[in-house]
Amino acid sequence: MIRRTGPAALLATVLCGGAAAAEVTVQNDSLTDFGSAVVVTGFIAGGAAGSWLTSPCAGNIVAVQVFWRSQSGTAAQTIHEAVRIHRAGSFPAPGAVAETVGGPVLTDGVMNEWRFIDKNNVIPILVPVIQGETFVVSLTFDEAPPLVVGPSVVRDTNGIQPGRNTIYSNFGAGFEWRDAGTLGVTGDWVIRAVVDCQAASTEADVAVGLAASPSAYTAGAPLAYTLVVSNAGPAAAPGTTVVDLFPAAFTGATWTCTASGGASCGAAGSGNITQLVNLPPGAQVVFNATGTVAPGTVGPITNTATAVLGAGLTDPVPGNNTDSVVVEPDNDLIFAHGFE
Repeated sequence: MIRRTGPAALLATVLCGGAAAAEVTVQNDSLTDFGSAVVVTGFIAGGAAGSWLTSPCAGNIVAVQVFWRSQSGTAAQTIHEAVRIHRAGSFPAPGAVAETVGGPVLTDGVMNEWRFIDKNNVIPILVPVIQGETFVVSLTFDEAPPLVVGPSVVRDTNGIQPGRNTIYSNFGAGFEWRDAGTLGVTGDWVIRAVVDCQAASTEADVAVGLAASPSAYTAGAPLAYTLVVSNAGPAAAPGTTVVDLFPAAFTGATWTCTASGGASCGAAGSGNITQLVNLPPGAQVVFNATGTVAPGTVGPITNTATAVLGAGLTDPVPGNNTDSVVVEPDNDLIFAHGFE
């Protein structure tokens, strides 16, 4: 189904465009400028070659690249069906198509790069990925490339990585994806992507909310506090210290902690809360503390809780890192409006 040319062809200079400092070219192949590779022909109309790539960072795929080569290096420009970006799926079959560059024009002997999905260069490629995410870039042929001479896709010459190269073709029972390594391909496709790695934010808006129940206490009776610590992002806030030094009138304190949104905290404890918690963006932890108001207590009981961010982080809204709640004695409520 796939035919490889004989001697490796000497490839022209790779033209990768003017990538910004935050952009990273993601590739499986080992091809370098003026390096050697092999032209691979034998594809049929509607067939495709695909590279399984892994993003080194959180960011956006902003470009895709295909090295296109004939034996002579002088073939005319070729238009094929599409270059597609797929979600990973299950090897060897890619998943859902995230973006399509329709009718890509391929120039012989260079690294062809596309940054837009339309011919007018108006709609940019912008496919979000997370760090460590696997995705697939494929080239689908509109017609079969000429046997032996090409032009066609190329592979490198230092071996094929398992689980990284696929072929889409009709193998007798309809079109399907198969592992290129099982079909005689002995190198990695020179099909790449460019990921714009977003600079990691160092700001995390961590907020504290504190409430008491009941709203007025009776000496010798139970009292409970609910402490909520949340992170509105944009950065994660690992190693955040939550401190609630309970007032002396709050005795026999025990507490539990419940985490959500990927956060983590200690499950339970007694006495004051001095806990390290991890808060991804959008996550929160809730501490529920119960205890008893000491007999003979008079006057208001004030409780204050604070969250302190870990090293290297700043809070864009530092005013909400601390909260306080005041509980008045129940027998003082009758005088709240000055009726004495």
